[in-house]
Amino acid sequence: MKILILWDIFGRTGRRMVEENIGALRTKYTPDFMIANSENITGGKWPIEKHVLAMKDLGFDVLTGGNHVFSNLKDSGSVFSDPESIQIRPANYLELREYPIPGKGWRIVEKNGQKLLVINVMSNVFMYDGLDNPFQSIDRILSGFTEKFDAIVVDFHRETTAELVNMAYFLDGRTSVVYGTHTHVQTNDERIFPKGTGMITDLGMTGPLWSSIGHTFESRLPQLLTGTKLFGPKAEQVVGEGVLTGIFVEIREGRCVHIEKIRIQE
Repeated sequence: MKILILWDIFGRTGRRMVEENIGALRTKYTPDFMIANSENITGGKWPIEKHVLAMKDLGFDVLTGGNHVFSNLKDSGSVFSDPESIQIRPANYLELREYPIPGKGWRIVEKNGQKLLVINVMSNVFMYDGLDNPFQSIDRILSGFTEKFDAIVVDFHRETTAELVNMAYFLDGRTSVVYGTHTHVQTNDERIFPKGTGMITDLGMTGPLWSSIGHTFESRLPQLLTGTKLFGPKAEQVVGEGVLTGIFVEIREGRCVHIEKIRIQE
């Protein structure tokens, strides 16, 4: 199985980079499945239905999320209510019967006789949302499946690098690939663990190159200089030169046998 995974599609520039490069990427890698993260796809925050459907039309099978996935829920349309939606969100939100969380935390995709499971979890360290322990949560999710999958992919949305490496170790042999998202900086530590789980600490960002994680420097500097949010405009997205990042992986019998970083810079 061949899987192409892109991350974090940020705003207008990120969408353009995907649209302009996905054809060449599909020709080069001939992926069986495609995954991306869409939590910043609309204006630098949240996914709306229009943009999720656009990614589906380009051939993506699953879109994962993170801490911004519900930032504008009223404009999300059927992104989370449609059972056939390709958009998922972190699985380890704390839910009660009286207070259900929109959407699903995983998606199963079957195509050409192959079955893929994609799971999205989020850290409870520095993320400011009340979340179940991601390690225990994903352990319960995996234990709940009796069916067999040709590959299992995990998007772990987190701040710290140590968490991702430990998650990969924790899931080694039980999942095919574990990758980190959130920091928007592609790391140089891709590897395959002894039992066959491929990992990379962060996939990076598909969006504006000359930016502060997608926003203008001018909108971010006042807070960094003063330590307060009192100064500076609302974070503004950059429209301009772009960069596309991600990974390509090959899976055999559930084990990762090849992992390759992707970076395209204008």
